[in-house]
Amino acid sequence: MRALPRGKQPVNSSPKELLSCTNLDLKFGERTVLDNIDLKVCAGEIVTVIGPNGAGKSSLIKAILGLTRIQAGNIKRMPLLKVGYMPQRLPLDPILPLTVGRLLTVTQRASRSAQLEVLDQTGVAHLINEQVSSLSGGELQRVLLARALIRRPDLLVLDEPTQGVDFAGEAQLYQLIARLRDEQGYGILMVSHDLHLVMAATDRVICLNQHICCAGEPESVQKHPEYLAMFGPRVADNLAVYTHHHDHHHDISGAVVSDSRGDRE
Repeated sequence: MRALPRGKQPVNSSPKELLSCTNLDLKFGERTVLDNIDLKVCAGEIVTVIGPNGAGKSSLIKAILGLTRIQAGNIKRMPLLKVGYMPQRLPLDPILPLTVGRLLTVTQRASRSAQLEVLDQTGVAHLINEQVSSLSGGELQRVLLARALIRRPDLLVLDEPTQGVDFAGEAQLYQLIARLRDEQGYGILMVSHDLHLVMAATDRVICLNQHICCAGEPESVQKHPEYLAMFGPRVADNLAVYTHHHDHHHDISGAVVSDSRGDRE
């Protein structure tokens, strides 16, 4: 059953836990990649993993997806959990004749109407017959996000979802991801390097550098000594952090559309 959108859970209900990792260790030979990682994702929340290059962010995602074998710890998934995965890179031969619609169904059978539905959710239904090689960076990322939605997942795992997108496009993509969560109740686990935007686009932040340096709500993580030591106070001071109350949603252009009460953030 699909989780109710955020803010519409039954009174006194606890969030449905989709995924949890406990004491996770990962090594490549003698090199420690992940050390004693605890993490959980519930329905209706966005959890974002940040950290410097080489911190183990993508390795953590691969371990969670079962693509990399861990040396110790436990990964618990909700029974029959459906995961939609958006990889950091999807290498495609530019001379390969591949339409957007075909890309959506390379590994997952789906009707034409289902393809149009997920493309419409990400704002690119008009591209269904276009060649993938002709897409802009922002269009490709929206198509890849639609590809992650085609399985009707409970959990979205997004590895650098704004890769190759300009600043304005990044902001719109994060707004789109938040809107999908609000409307569909997805749990979302996201890896990002976009410090200037991610603090305003997530519910919980995990700051990773082989181990978890700090974790919590964006406002508290931004003030944590280990976060400041990792990214520097000048960077932290320039980040715009605000509390997102989810009493509205955004259209595809990023504009705020109020709910029936007419509230604004």
